[in-house]
Amino acid sequence: MQQSHLRQQMHHERPHARKLGAKSRWMILLPVLGWVMVMAAVAAAFLGSGQFPWTSAHGAGGATGPSGANRTTNHESEAALGARHGQRRQSGCALIVPQHPLTAQGLATPYQLTGSDVGGSPCHEADSGTAAFVQAAVLDPATGQISIYNPLVIDRGTQPAAAPVVPKLPANAVVGIWFGSNGSVLRLRGATFSTLREGQCVDGLGSSAFGQVSYCHAPAFFAAANRQIQMKKLTPPALGTGKDGMACPTVRDFSVVDQDQSDNVTTSYRITRDGKLAQDSAATASQFPDSSVLANGSDNRLVAIAMDSALGCTPWKAPDLADPGQMVTAEPLDELQAAMYQAAPVALVPSGDPMTLVNGHPNLLKQNLYRIGVDQPWVRSTAEATAQNRAYCQHLMTDAPKRIQLDQAWTESASSLDTEVANSLYTFLAARLSVTIGPDELNCTGLLHQSSPIQLVQNSDGVVVDVTFTTPAPAQQAQAGA
Repeated sequence: MQQSHLRQQMHHERPHARKLGAKSRWMILLPVLGWVMVMAAVAAAFLGSGQFPWTSAHGAGGATGPSGANRTTNHESEAALGARHGQRRQSGCALIVPQHPLTAQGLATPYQLTGSDVGGSPCHEADSGTAAFVQAAVLDPATGQISIYNPLVIDRGTQPAAAPVVPKLPANAVVGIWFGSNGSVLRLRGATFSTLREGQCVDGLGSSAFGQVSYCHAPAFFAAANRQIQMKKLTPPALGTGKDGMACPTVRDFSVVDQDQSDNVTTSYRITRDGKLAQDSAATASQFPDSSVLANGSDNRLVAIAMDSALGCTPWKAPDLADPGQMVTAEPLDELQAAMYQAAPVALVPSGDPMTLVNGHPNLLKQNLYRIGVDQPWVRSTAEATAQNRAYCQHLMTDAPKRIQLDQAWTESASSLDTEVANSLYTFLAARLSVTIGPDELNCTGLLHQSSPIQLVQNSDGVVVDVTFTTPAPAQQAQAGA
């Protein structure tokens, strides 16, 4: 199947497990120490240049370099990412982060979407190909309760269809914010010179963007949440057992992940008939009965909505601060639950993930910046990263096909997430895995010198309608010295 056939919905409804028994102070402090160590390394790498990954832009105008000139983005890396994600429109968009983003007023102030480069393609929130999404988690340190709030995104210079709800935050609340995009590259800009520093926002390593995702204050949120787990104030719900008799899948299950796991959020917005945006809530659905829902394609949505529904599983939900009485899913909930319960083998962001590459090459620092934003352990050396990447490929080649086949009885009758890609959830998952392990993505077939265990059957329109799985066989070895 050609990569260009995989559209944005392919990501829609797209090691070690944390041991929680130890209660020592050192175990409690480990997440914080990890963040400090990685940030110290980042500071050392960027000292003297004036460029830090959590301050990749200074103000809404986009002047980012020490001289005040617009910084050019990593075009080579972005072009490679766009080629790998042919299903998404190649776009360079920027999201203006409001002042004081970790406060109630900051959360309730709409983020503004705009083009990131002069002369670049326009970016519009009502356009499903370039839309950006924001998701925040709020931790109450007194009770351990987590709540979710999805800040609104609008086009720069416009007004929302309805004013966002101002959330009521608990005393000393710890707030983390995550971003997703249906385009290929999203950079963060601050409403003021200090906004991104104040929010501890990270959208990549210097000028090299992650791509679709970024975060603000996420490591601090996860450190606080894990302290609550250690103190038993917070307990992620058990995974439960699916109809297949296995533990319900998580975002770190090899039957779920692809080449860029743990990306994007579960946020959705409402678009009115005149193209204005509002938070997705019971109130706005009633106020705008003819509105439609715009959602972010994500691995989290794939698990929490499509796969959980097909397998009879229940995702972890938390109260929605913008929609009283409602419970919603969220990326940070998925990561905390996966960290606690995912059994070996555990899928963690590999060094080959296109969002962690710099100019097409693995970069340990960027990989760790990505990992700590989704509550994953950092990698200590390039040798360790290389070994983990190879193991990641091996598990994708052997473990993922097993569960996809096992679950066929339930996923084959479930709707495809994109009928232009596949005719069922079963064939969709197989097509997604086939591309992931192929030469245009992680190239696991080349790395392991194995043929693909997946053969796709397509109709005349290029839609996958059937799948054949085989045991991977060693490929013909190149002649010695070739």
